[in-house]
Amino acid sequence: MRPLEALRASPRHRVLKTLAADSPGLLAGALVFMIAEGLVPNLVLIAMGRTVGAIPGVVRSGLGSHDGHVLLTRLVVAGVLYALSLLRGPAEDVLTAMVRAKMSAVQQRRLIEAVSAPAGIAHLEDPAVLDRLASAQGELSAYEPAGAAMTLIGQLGDRLSGALACLVLAGFRWWLGLGLFVMWLLVRRPLRALVRARIATFRKATEPLRRSWYYLHLAFGTTAAKEVRVFGLGRWLVAGYGDRNTEAMRPAEKEIRRLNRWIALSTVAVLAGYGTAAVTLGTAAYRHAIPLGTLVTMLTMLPSTLQVGGLTAADIALETMLSSVPDLDSLTADLRPPPLPAGGGRPVAGTPRREIRFEGVSFRYPGADHDVLGGLDLVLEAGRSTAIVGVNGAGKSTLITLLAGLRTPTEGRVLVDGVPLEEFPVRDWQRNVAAVFQDFTRLPLTARENVTMGLDGESADTEVLEAVARRAGAAGLVADLPDGWDTVLSAQYDGGRDLSGGQWQRIALARALYAVERGAGVLVLDEPTAQLDVRAEARFYDRFLTITEGVTSLIISHRFSTVRKADRIAVLDGGRITELGSHDELLRAGGAYAEMFTVQAARFAQEARR
Repeated sequence: MRPLEALRASPRHRVLKTLAADSPGLLAGALVFMIAEGLVPNLVLIAMGRTVGAIPGVVRSGLGSHDGHVLLTRLVVAGVLYALSLLRGPAEDVLTAMVRAKMSAVQQRRLIEAVSAPAGIAHLEDPAVLDRLASAQGELSAYEPAGAAMTLIGQLGDRLSGALACLVLAGFRWWLGLGLFVMWLLVRRPLRALVRARIATFRKATEPLRRSWYYLHLAFGTTAAKEVRVFGLGRWLVAGYGDRNTEAMRPAEKEIRRLNRWIALSTVAVLAGYGTAAVTLGTAAYRHAIPLGTLVTMLTMLPSTLQVGGLTAADIALETMLSSVPDLDSLTADLRPPPLPAGGGRPVAGTPRREIRFEGVSFRYPGADHDVLGGLDLVLEAGRSTAIVGVNGAGKSTLITLLAGLRTPTEGRVLVDGVPLEEFPVRDWQRNVAAVFQDFTRLPLTARENVTMGLDGESADTEVLEAVARRAGAAGLVADLPDGWDTVLSAQYDGGRDLSGGQWQRIALARALYAVERGAGVLVLDEPTAQLDVRAEARFYDRFLTITEGVTSLIISHRFSTVRKADRIAVLDGGRITELGSHDELLRAGGAYAEMFTVQAARFAQEARR
């Protein structure tokens, strides 16, 4: 790789390039700070050295003499420079906060864009992608990637300060300044390589680190708080975190030992270099071959030369922060959606007009040893409702994700009015599918926003909103909220209100119906009554035909009182559709559907007699 190409590929270059592209003003301010960081401390030391050098003349001639005036002038200059150096701290704090906030926003935006780019969801289940995502976010490190820019600027300022200190020493003995400069370059290169190797080893342990953080999230979060306490899982969490963390750190121990050995060897070279410098200055002073001011200046410059190549905690922090840059870039590049195939880009509006057909569809999850769906054939007739029943693990939820374009069949194809689904813009098709998933999203936003979801950036249609709320059985619960539709559905915010599982399910159903009213042509209901109480479930049955009227709908439920109202019912077993027909037809056939219905009906009848 050519030097210029290597520079452009460097994480350091990419971090500064990102800051320049998003906020050139902040980068300019950071560069000014870098120059000040390199110049001002050395200027203070030089001024103080010259001030000390003027003292003997004042002792001989008095403060009122020319020598006294020189001393006072040099004191003023040194004081001004020192005051400027004191301002560096507050200025750095403000600038660091601004740059960190800007870079954090940019990086998080890039991550959101990257993980949201694929139309499907398979990448969010890929351990390799999750490892890179955790690294890019800095989740597994004590250092946030957003701090890389200012840490790098500060480091460059330190290098500049060290180089200038070597230059000042070279003014006394050229070989002394040059020798210390070269020594630090030779020492720093392998030290930095070892630090990078250690961090690379640490990054390879992302998976056990993610597992350790899983225990932390269980301990800190509210989701598992009740079970943690009821089952006494506190010690288990502590042990699990400790074991996974130790497992992650173990591979890095070898690199740490190598780093420590090299530091020990480097110490010998550094001591020899500074010993030579000290002897040279001491000999010159003993022979009166160097003025007092120059001696003081050179002595104070010696510690400053450490910044040319000394290894500090800031260096390790910077390398750790920069290690996230390749992961962020690779996620952005790898998750970029592929272009539409030839003939793609067909209009989605108004589909399906005739049918949606699953033709020989098979699907196998990555790493699995068997197909969830195998050679499945099914037709969803436009404008009619189809229910899917089957045992747990039969592939019903997988079928929904294939219908919504969230996954791609391993074999076979999905056709919409005879056209392969991949020939439609997948985002447009997904907006054409309104779904109530079994694990629907509960947004800590207003009731209005939970239903409308800001579709296409349009303002909510109040009449439609009220209509779908009535159809979903949510009108009453919205009316009881303190601020109606403007109530935040989370008690973690002032004026917010928590909802029960059944109330949330009605909000989710209203969300899907609102999307249908705004143009979605397919309605998917996955266990739509799972969290409803008996009365609410009965009301849902009464509204079922109204809810699904005129919409191509797919209903998945274990409750036969729901599915029996569908136009057609399909039994999914062994990855295939084994029975298909109306409720009455399937009962007369006496197959698996009839058996499952009879068992469930008998259970309800038995409970009713109690």
